[in-house]
Amino acid sequence: MTSGENMPPISVHAIWLAQDDPKKNTAVLASKRGDMRLHKKIQTVPKRGIILEPLCGKVFGPEDHNILLNGGSLVGLDCSWAHIEESVEQVMKKTRLKPRMLPLLLAANPVNWGKPGRLSTAEALATVLYLIGEQDQARQVLGAFRWGERFFELNQEPLDAYAQATSSQELVELQFEFFDIERPNDSEETSS
Repeated sequence: MTSGENMPPISVHAIWLAQDDPKKNTAVLASKRGDMRLHKKIQTVPKRGIILEPLCGKVFGPEDHNILLNGGSLVGLDCSWAHIEESVEQVMKKTRLKPRMLPLLLAANPVNWGKPGRLSTAEALATVLYLIGEQDQARQVLGAFRWGERFFELNQEPLDAYAQATSSQELVELQFEFFDIERPNDSEETSS
């Protein structure tokens, strides 16, 4: 059940930088189904909302929900993980959308199956929709993929816990309950 029974679905978009095969690209495929709008030019992206980019250092948390629930758009940055740094720099210079990253989850897409944090664009967008209570729309975004429902099965416990968090700080702390990762203050260096 979604929180927005009487409101229109969240406006979902992706900036496509054409860095990978469009026949396998989750944003391209989901846009063909009408589950999101694909943008080849940054200038056509909505001006108000959240952009998902994994390098910003600020996790999407409960404090951000109202931006989307009050008419803001959700935008994914669709680029190759191999070119993430230059892609983020290129896009973030040209937008005023609020950058947010996701809490840790396991990828279900065939390219990065089981890798923590290596989500496809469609998985990332579905995650935010799930966290704000729009589970039906989240499932719709991943509906084009055979592995779509598997994403929710793999991540059910952390997704539900993250969705219940009352602050970004609580949400960040929850990651340590589900994933064996080093806390930022534990060591100056991160292991590879």
